Order: sequence, then structure tokens, then C-alpha cells
Amino acid sequence: MDANDHKLLAILQRNSKTTIQDLAEHIGASTASVQRRLKALRESGVIQKEIAVLDQQKLGFGITAVVAVELERDRLDQIDAFKRKARHDRYVTNFYCIAGDADFMMVVVAKDIADYEAFTHRFFFADKNVRKFRTSIVISTEKATLELPI
Repeated sequence: MDANDHKLLAILQRNSKTTIQDLAEHIGASTASVQRRLKALRESGVIQKEIAVLDQQKLGFGITAVVAVELERDRLDQIDAFKRKARHDRYVTNFYCIAGDADFMMVVVAKDIADYEAFTHRFFFADKNVRKFRTSIVISTEKATLELPI
């Protein structure tokens, strides 16, 4: 990757709908060159996906919770089962395996406190392998981005 690839990526992560023509003008290259670069960046996996960022409040998700999770056992099959469950649950928006006091950290959205409570019963209390979980409810979002500092 060269400086022009970095410039393209910086522009695209702010607005993935930027036209090929505008991208070419920003980096001083031809549209064919930009198309080739974008194809290579997609094929190599540098660009993983292009998505729409939605307003969770406007869609009725008033609760964001940051949850630290400790599992009961360190058996690989149970860890893998928990990971699969978290990856596939639509309420879990971010999921990290961490080193430290907990095994996992997750970000969960819910419509309201009752909806979050139902999630905890379904996701944590019904799982015999969850030793404990600690929830912090987000009061306000000061910054949330997927933008990398390139």
C-alpha cells in the first residue's frame, strides 16, 4: 500500500459513497487507477465491507450496555460455544476476547431496560458456563467510530 491507497481509505471511511471521480480528483489519479486500487484493497481484505451507520436512538434502541463477562470453565469447546453465541446474537454489536479481569467484553444494545433484562436472562443466566457478568449502562456517547487513524 502506498500513500494514495491511504488517502483513498481515509476518504472512504468517512464516506463510502464518494464517487470514483471525486476519489480520483482527491488523489490526483485517473478513475481507472482508482478502480484498480479499490478492487485490490477489497480483494486483499483491507476493505472488509461497506456499510450504512444507523442511528440507534431513531431506531428505538435507547440502551447501550458495556458488559464484562467471566466464564466458569476454560474448556475450549465451551469458550467456542460462547463465542459463537455472541457472534450470532443481533443485540451484541461488539465482542472482544480480552486479557485482564474478565474473559470477554461486549457492547449490547436494547430498546429499554426491560429489553436488556430479557437479554441478560436469555444470554447470561440461561448459560451455565457464565460465572458472572458486570454491566455498565452508557449514559451518553461522546465518540463512536469505526474510523482508523490513517
